[in-house]
Amino acid sequence: MKVGKIIKVSGPLVVAEGMDEANVYDVVQVSENKLIGEIIEMRGDKASIQVYEETTGIGPGDPVYTTGEPLSVELGPGLIEAMFDGIQRPLDPLRAIAGDFLSKGVEVHSLDREKKWYFTPTKKVGDRVEAGDVIGTVQETPVVLHKIMVPYGVAGEIIDIKEGEFTVVDTICTLKGGKELQMMQKWPVRKGRGYKRKLNPTVPLLTGQRVVDTFFPVSKGGTAAIPGPFGSGKTVIQHQLAKWADSEIVVYVGCGERGNEMTDVLMEFPEIIDPNTGESLMKRTVLIANTSNMPVAAREASIYTGITLAEYYRDMGYSVAIMADSTSRWAEALREMSGRLEEMPGDEGYPAYLASRAADFYERAGKVVCYGSDDREGAITIIGAVSPPGGDISEPVSQATLRIVKVFWGLDYALSYRRHFPAINWLNSYSLYQPSIDKWMDENIDPEFSANRAKAMSLLQDESELQEIVRLVGRDSLSEEDQLKLEATKSIREDFLQQNAFHDVDTFCSLAKQNLMLKLVLEFYDQGLKALKQGVYIKELEKLPVRDKIARAKYIPEENIDEIKEIQTELIEEIDKLISKGGILDA
Repeated sequence: MKVGKIIKVSGPLVVAEGMDEANVYDVVQVSENKLIGEIIEMRGDKASIQVYEETTGIGPGDPVYTTGEPLSVELGPGLIEAMFDGIQRPLDPLRAIAGDFLSKGVEVHSLDREKKWYFTPTKKVGDRVEAGDVIGTVQETPVVLHKIMVPYGVAGEIIDIKEGEFTVVDTICTLKGGKELQMMQKWPVRKGRGYKRKLNPTVPLLTGQRVVDTFFPVSKGGTAAIPGPFGSGKTVIQHQLAKWADSEIVVYVGCGERGNEMTDVLMEFPEIIDPNTGESLMKRTVLIANTSNMPVAAREASIYTGITLAEYYRDMGYSVAIMADSTSRWAEALREMSGRLEEMPGDEGYPAYLASRAADFYERAGKVVCYGSDDREGAITIIGAVSPPGGDISEPVSQATLRIVKVFWGLDYALSYRRHFPAINWLNSYSLYQPSIDKWMDENIDPEFSANRAKAMSLLQDESELQEIVRLVGRDSLSEEDQLKLEATKSIREDFLQQNAFHDVDTFCSLAKQNLMLKLVLEFYDQGLKALKQGVYIKELEKLPVRDKIARAKYIPEENIDEIKEIQTELIEEIDKLISKGGILDA
C-alpha cells in the first residue's frame, strides 16, 4: 500500500503529496484514524482528496494510504429495510459501536457478514451463464425476492452450485476455471450499471395523487423535478410518492435535509401498510440519510450511492422509484468542494460542470432490457426535489434540472399559503410524457380519459383569465355561462385537485376513482350549461343539494366508488327537475 503525506487541510478538502501511483476517484484512508476519502483531482504527485468525515485534528505530515479502488457500494441481500449514510455505512451498526454521534475512522461493513440467507439455486451444474444471468434467489423480505446475478465481466459453465443458508461472502457457485461467485458484488458508484438497450417509457408510474396521475403524469423510467420554495410541501409530496407509487422498490435519499424529516420517514414508513402487498412499506424501501449536519463531502456522494442501489434492483427486473430530497443540497456540496479546489466559478458560484453532473445523474433513469439471457425489463424513475432560494426557479440548479427532466411539478407558495395541497400549480407545470400516457389511459382506464383531462385543463386556463376580470369589475359583470365556468373550476380545484395526505381515504386515489370523480365534476358543468340554455339561473345551480355530495366524493372509500356514479345520476335528475320547473314558470 502506497503511503502519501498531507501538505494542506482545508475543511473536508485535504491535499497530499507522494500520490503518483493513485488515480482520480480512488478511495484513500486519511491519517492514522483511517478517515475515508476520495481523490477528486490529481496534479503531478499531489492529490486533492474530499474526506467523508470530520477532519479536525489532522494536519500536514499525517499519512494517507491509497487503496487503489474507486468508491464502491456492496450489493447483495440486506439492503432492503436498511438505513445507510451517504457512502453506504449502515447507521444502526455504527450506532451500536459509536453511539448517537459517529466517531472518526469507525469501520463497519455495509452488508452484515454474519447473517445467513437461504439461497435457492435456479441454475444447475453444466449450465452456461453470462453477466446478468440469475443463478438463484433469496427471500430478502416477505415482498422482495432478491435475485442473485452473475457479476459483469463474468461468464462460464457452472461446475458447482449450492443450496442452503450462507452469508453474503460465502461461495455459492463455482464456474469452470475456478471463478467463485458470492451473493455479494461490488460496484463503483460513479459509473452507471450497463444494460442491453433502453426502451421508450410509455406506462405511467401511478402515484394515487390526482394532480399527478391525471394532469402531469410521470412514466415508469421517467424523470421529474419538484422545484418550490421553503414550506411549499416538497418533502410531503416526495413522502406521498414514496408511500403510494406503484414501484416495487423505493430508494429514498435524504441529501442534506433536516434530521427531523428523515426521522419522520423512519417513524412513518414502518407503520404504513402497502396497499399492494399488505406488508409494511419498509419491506421494499432502502433509506440513505445524509442530513444537513453530516460531512458535506458525503452529501455529494449520497445520490450516486442511491442511484447505484436503484440500478442493482432494476437489473433484477424491478420497477424502482428513487426520491432525491434535495438535489439543491447536493449542488451546494459541489459548490463548496469546487471553491476549496479554487476552480473557476460559474453562475452564482456553482462549478461550470454543474449541468453535466446533474445530467449524468438523471440520465441513469430509464426503462431498459437488462443483461442476462431472459431479457428482463426493469425501470428506474427519478423524482428530484429542488429548493431554489426564494422560490426563484431561474437560479442555476433549477435551470440545469429542467433542461434534463421531462416532468415539472411547480410548487406554488401562494397555493400552500391557502392550504391547497399538493401545492402544484396547474398553470405552469407540465409533463412531456403526456401524449404516450394519454394513449395508455384511453386504452386501459376509459376511452374518454384524455379528452376529459384536456377539457378540465382548458377550463382551468379559462378561469385564470376570468379571475382577472373579476378582480377588476366584480363577478356579477360576467355572463351566466362564465359564472358557471368559475363554479365548475372551483369544484375541479377544491374537490378534485386538492387532496389530504393525512386523511385515511383521501391520501390515495386509484385511477378508476380519479376517472369517475373528474367525470362527475365535468358532468356538473355540462348539465349546468344545458340548464342555463333552458332558462335556469346560475343562483339555482349553485344551491343544488347534490353539490355537497360532489364535494365529498373524494372521501368515498375505494371499495364503494360506484357511489360516485349514483351521485352523477342524482345530479342529472336534480338538473332535469330544475329545467322542468323553469319551463312551467315560462309558460
